[in-house]
Amino acid sequence: MDELVQPFEAEVGRVLEIVVNALYKERAIFLRELISNASDACDKLRYESLNRPELLGSDPKLEIRIVADPGTNILSVVDNGIGMDKDELAANLGTIARSGTARFLEQLTGDRAKDLKLIGQFGVGFYSVFMVADKVIVRSTRAGQDKGWIWASDGKTGFTVREDEEPLPRGTAVILHLKDDAKEFLDAARIREIVRTYSDHIAFPIILEAKPRPGDTRTKAHEPQQINKASALWARPRSEITEEQYREFYHHVAHTFDDPFARIHFTAEGTLSYTALLFLPAHRPFDLYDPRRRHGVRLYVRRVFITDQLEELLPRYLRFVSGVVDSEDLQLNVSRETLQHGIVVQKMRRQLTKRVLDELARKASETAETSASATAGETGEPDGEVKKGPSYLDWWAEFGAVLKEGLFEDPDNRERLLELARFKSTRGPGWVSLAEYVARMRPNQDQIFYITGESAEALRTSPQLEAALAKGCEVLLLDDAVDEFWLGEVKEYQGKKFVSLTKGEVDLSRIPDEGKIETPDELYDEDLKRLLAKLKALLGEEVKDVRASKRLRESAVCLVADEHGLDFRLERILRQHHQIERLARPVLEVNGRHELIRRMAAMAKDASREQDLAELAKLLLDQARIVQGEPVPDPGAFSRRMSAFLARGLPAAA
Repeated sequence: MDELVQPFEAEVGRVLEIVVNALYKERAIFLRELISNASDACDKLRYESLNRPELLGSDPKLEIRIVADPGTNILSVVDNGIGMDKDELAANLGTIARSGTARFLEQLTGDRAKDLKLIGQFGVGFYSVFMVADKVIVRSTRAGQDKGWIWASDGKTGFTVREDEEPLPRGTAVILHLKDDAKEFLDAARIREIVRTYSDHIAFPIILEAKPRPGDTRTKAHEPQQINKASALWARPRSEITEEQYREFYHHVAHTFDDPFARIHFTAEGTLSYTALLFLPAHRPFDLYDPRRRHGVRLYVRRVFITDQLEELLPRYLRFVSGVVDSEDLQLNVSRETLQHGIVVQKMRRQLTKRVLDELARKASETAETSASATAGETGEPDGEVKKGPSYLDWWAEFGAVLKEGLFEDPDNRERLLELARFKSTRGPGWVSLAEYVARMRPNQDQIFYITGESAEALRTSPQLEAALAKGCEVLLLDDAVDEFWLGEVKEYQGKKFVSLTKGEVDLSRIPDEGKIETPDELYDEDLKRLLAKLKALLGEEVKDVRASKRLRESAVCLVADEHGLDFRLERILRQHHQIERLARPVLEVNGRHELIRRMAAMAKDASREQDLAELAKLLLDQARIVQGEPVPDPGAFSRRMSAFLARGLPAAA
């Protein structure tokens, strides 16, 4: 039968090249990845066989076999799990159907240490086999089917898929033709070491069948021997589980090889009995914002895998969590539809969510205590801690935007999430909690001030901040898109209302200035009123109103949203998603203290300068738009006006 070579996707080829080069010193992980995949296949078959026992046939004992044959230089990992058909082989082994792949490739630097961290976040899975093999053959037969299929590749040119003339009864065999420098992985002692290090927690027996090397008459072929404990790690007493075993189990369930930020291992007893072992990653997965991403928590019933697609087990804003939940109360043959609406799952969801938020609160408190006690040399490692690693603030920088989704999705836990939230502010470059913000509020300040935009650094120079900063008020700089949505639901914190400095009128007169601030006198009321009326008439439908500003100190003008309208950034987001047709007309605020406004007021008294005033009014409006991050409707006209007024301010050419 002729074989047609199918090329890898471009992304696969690059990932293979990166994996082979960057992970050379960690090559042993290929065996962990293959065993993990084999375990998943056995889990899936065990679940499907609950309703279709005929799938097990005459081979009901699920296991994983490792066959090492130095004579042929071949290492095989064989399972009798669910298996794959032709389409599944091509889809699972020929593509990387994962959101964020392109971004992952773009961020690679060529620096091995940095790239290794990125690969740890992305995961490599099956492709790690090409670190040790120059040819890989995968034979697979799906349970319940007669036909078997063979996938083959050298990891460079592509792959072939053809029918297997002597198919396996069921399951998958991954056959590695090892490279000359990878023969260590045929040694029985080395295989045992790798399995005990990385895969001892696998709940299915891992059987090693090691053949003697050619010409070795002293060593007999080893009898097949189980080399792992084959007991569910989460069911063991915590005192018997090492940090290394926890870490490798995280690698198994999360399909990654970075270290977790935290773990949560507990048993619930009483009216609802279950055991949970959950992990929080330290680094953001590349598909964290993919709408298709779900949490990575697997549901078991009395050690039997049920599903890894039960969305209702955790709220969506905890989609970065991975691990297992093993229930004693559910039925083994429970359907996924029943689970989705069952009261047991709802209760588990509430408790699991609480446990995750409790752990995050502990980590946040620990970070604060560590900062306070660092000079005293105090240390501590509470139970559940993963030794060393990023602080809570480091973790928040990676996952904070996702956790804030819970502020509008989960009203029951809103207060707890507000305590966990951290924000950038005008106080400095670090992070601030709402409790810290409130503790630092100025006398007579009874509101929490914030401003939203694309970048915290750009927001620091926004003209809308000027009066608040002059008063010594701290302002939250909110640059996550999600901020626009939760602020619509969360009106206050500890009785202090959230107030946008880019919306409505802001009165800071009750708050004393911080020190003596020298500012020019404001325009006389009549002069200012005349100018405002003129500007409003000249700008017409481009603005909703023109008014004197209470928030400006140094800038001449700024734009603000109407009191009952949407904030500027939320409007832009909704328009990008076709939720609204057009942006609302803004309010133009004018600083009566500014020298430019004084001169424009003088122009407003002179009817002969009406045209100049009209041009200057449009120029100022465009300037305010640019500062606000809005596009200028007519860039050409803006440029001509700017050039004309600049020319007038320069001395005439000689």
